[in-house]
Formats: sequence, C-alpha cells, structure tokens
Amino acid sequence: MELTTLWFIIIGVLWTGYFVLEGFDFGVGMLLPVLGRGTDAADTDRRKRVLLNTIGPVWDGNEVWVLTAGGATFAAFPHWYATMFSGFYLPLLLILVALIVRNLGFDYRGKRPSASWKARWDLAIVIGSVLPAFLWGVALTNVVNGVPIDANREYVGNLFTLLNPIGILGGLTTLTLFLTHGALFVALKTDGPIRADARRLATRVGIVAAVLAVLLLGTIGLQQGSVFSWLTTVVAAASLVFALLANARAREGWAFVGTFVTIAFAVATLFLTLFPDVMPSSLNPAWSLTTANASSTAYTLKIMTVVALVFTPVVLLYQAWTYWVFRKRIAVHHIPA
Repeated sequence: MELTTLWFIIIGVLWTGYFVLEGFDFGVGMLLPVLGRGTDAADTDRRKRVLLNTIGPVWDGNEVWVLTAGGATFAAFPHWYATMFSGFYLPLLLILVALIVRNLGFDYRGKRPSASWKARWDLAIVIGSVLPAFLWGVALTNVVNGVPIDANREYVGNLFTLLNPIGILGGLTTLTLFLTHGALFVALKTDGPIRADARRLATRVGIVAAVLAVLLLGTIGLQQGSVFSWLTTVVAAASLVFALLANARAREGWAFVGTFVTIAFAVATLFLTLFPDVMPSSLNPAWSLTTANASSTAYTLKIMTVVALVFTPVVLLYQAWTYWVFRKRIAVHHIPA
C-alpha cells in the first residue's frame, strides 16, 4: 500500500473517531433544555447537572481527535489542508468559536448559584453544540460532493456556496444522528426518569435521522458511489435500525453500539466515495486535489508513520481507561443540593 493511501485511511479513521465520540457529547449538549426539564427549579438544575456529568470526564478528550485529524491533514496533505481551511474559513471559524463558547459553558456554569447565570451558560452549551453538529456535516458533505476549485487549486466559492441543498441535508443528517447518539448515551449512563425520557426521545429523533441518512447516502451513492461505499451504506442503515430496536427493548448498551457503528460507517461511506480525490473540483475534474497531487514528500510520510505507530496506541489506551473508570450510571439522587 502506498503511503499516501495509508494516510488517507488514517485521516478517515481520525475523523470517524471524532464523529462517533464527539458526536454523543454534542448530542448531550443539544438535549440539555429538553432532558434537563424537571418538575421544579431545583429538579431542573439537578437533571442538567446529571446530563453534564455524563460527559464531564470525556468531552475534552474527545476533542483531541479533531486536533489530530487537522494536524495529520496539514502534515500528510498540505495542499488539501490549505485549500480546505482557506476555502472553508468562515464555517470553520464559526465551529471554533462555538467550541470555545461551549467549553467555557462547561467550566463556568457552576461558578455562581444564580439561576440567570446558569441559564446563560446553558444557552452557550446548546448553541456551541448545535453549530458544530450542523456545520461539520455541511463541510464534509461538500468536500465529498465537490466544490469550486480553480486551476490554481484555490477555492473560489463562498459560505453560501456551501449552503446548497446537499450540504444542508448533510448538516441535518449529522445533527439528528448526534442527537440520537447523545440521547442513547444519556440512557446508557443515567438511571431514573432521565433514562426513560432519553429512550423515548432517541426513538423519535432516530426515525428522523434514519430518513435523512438514507436520503444523503443514497443521493451521494447514486451520483458517485462504488460497491464498497454501497456496502458501508447498507451496514450504516442496518445498524441504525438495530439501535432503534434495541432501544425499544431497553437495551441501551446495544443501542449505543448501533448508533456508534452507524456514524462510523456513514463517515466511511463518505471517505470511500471521496477516494482517490481529497477535494473534487466541481468546475473541472482535472483541477481536483487527489492523494497524489496534494500529498507531502515520501520522507515526510515515512516519519509520520513511525510517529503514529508509537503514539497512537498510547492515546487509545488512555482514552479507553478514562471511559472504563467513569463507566457507572448516575442519577438525580447522586447530585448534592
């Protein structure tokens, strides 16, 4: 296997890891005003604290995946990185600002007992979860579907170029998939009324996500799909159906595995459809960025491969250990007044 192909696969795996892990904590953040609604002010505050505690130990570790994916893209495919990050500057800036505001919400929400103080930071967490969940889908769908790139490998569109029907469909698909994924994570990690509410919500949102995902992957597959991308599409669809059936039987663990696999194989479908391009040009296929013309030198890729082989297992072991340590369920009665 050529090193350019290997690093395309590695970057695909990194983005997959980011979406399946950060996806559920985006979902939890978006569901804060829904699943956090209690019978009175005190109960509402405790329910919201339960929701935030489910992702408290892991959300920052989940963000490491996107940093690694961006760094790997910069080192392995500098032309891809330059074109994508300059062309998608505004949506990526909005994502960055949203993530910063969201992270501030996690840290500052509990600094004061004031209800209005907490309400403002709750809003920051919700907005900081909704925007990235939607915009990442818009960006990745446009990368796969093709964007206006000229002969100089420069993006010549604007923000509204990305907000096309297929791009918006991609954003709505990731948004609803993350909502479903997050609701199932809450059902898996909590007990009592929140657990039951999360299961009911996951079923409703999951049906919408299934319809949108079939429309998105089916449209992309009919336009430029291959045998392998259709295979991953079928696995993604079957896994989502499995997740909804498991959720109906109160098997939250299997249901969460189902949405985990769904998101993983949906991202795999997009990357399989993209290969060997990394950014197809909608103006002229000859102007597309590929794994060949966008890559670094062979020497750079060799050094990166050695570094990845050494440090990747360490990162995976540490993150797995974190999830194991904080594996137990929590409920409202665990939250002190």
